[in-house]
Amino acid sequence: MIPKLHYISQGNTPEAHLDNLQNACIHGATLVQLRLKNVPLDQVLNIAKEARKITTHFNTKLIINDHYKIAKEVKADGVHLGKTDSCPTVAREHLYSWQIIGGTANTLEDCQVLTEKGVDYIGLGPLRFTTTKKNLSPVLGFNGYHLITDVLKSKTPIIAIGGITIDDLTDLIKTGIHGIAVSGEITNDFTKIDALQQSLGASLIEEQRHTFE
Repeated sequence: MIPKLHYISQGNTPEAHLDNLQNACIHGATLVQLRLKNVPLDQVLNIAKEARKITTHFNTKLIINDHYKIAKEVKADGVHLGKTDSCPTVAREHLYSWQIIGGTANTLEDCQVLTEKGVDYIGLGPLRFTTTKKNLSPVLGFNGYHLITDVLKSKTPIIAIGGITIDDLTDLIKTGIHGIAVSGEITNDFTKIDALQQSLGASLIEEQRHTFE
């Protein structure tokens, strides 16, 4: 089961990312993504190991952004691959069978390609402009999600991303998305996690279940 709320780590340093990830877990996050950019691989690995310890303690799913080999080494719950990262089919051959693969999409065609490649969820966005990500893809807006989900008709969970706030949930849920990925809204106030999960109708017990083979 893919959780409906994904927290994507933020921070000015790798250690700050780790602290924020831990705070998200403390406040009830059921899935967190470690997203470190422009950081040496050995440092990403070390932070990922610490993140795995934290998430294991809180029974929280851990996704590693970009680095599927590190995701396998630390036995994270999966990896999220951007549009310029490794191909999901290549990552699938390398990862354990129980590990999740998510992929980034901006268009209907992106979603169709990812579905054909067997990803477990699609991170579709951005909803609106955000400073969290450089080289931002064209903004979708609520109508963009409606148009894509109406045509796609896929069972692959769609996770909306990009500048999302708690006030967007009512309109976003109407578009047919499965859940949301949030960074700044949570980093600025970790107490919002509970309200976000309740609004999404997320089941804490179901989402914390792990299946390791």
